[in-house]
Amino acid sequence: MKIAVIQTGGKQYIVKPKDKIEIERLPGKVGESVRFENVLLVADGDKVEVGKPNVASKVEAKILEQGRAKKVLIMKFHNKTRYKRKAGHRQQFTKVEITKV
Repeated sequence: MKIAVIQTGGKQYIVKPKDKIEIERLPGKVGESVRFENVLLVADGDKVEVGKPNVASKVEAKILEQGRAKKVLIMKFHNKTRYKRKAGHRQQFTKVEITKV
């Protein structure tokens, strides 16, 4: 089975065909295809191709969902000074299914 290491959104992911992963938000609509250019490694059994820094092959995926993660609360507090701040953050993500390695 073929696997690859791709880089997107400042992170690296190990993927294989039919994998579904959540990555940093990418532009595009649901159903569109995406091509990942930054492929760092491709392995097929004993045959391993390591990039310097990238390999020539590309990884293709299909966008399944554009969404936002659950809210993360941020609290700031200084003792004895009546200082208290509360904020929230919802990270945007794109869920993709790998179609071709």
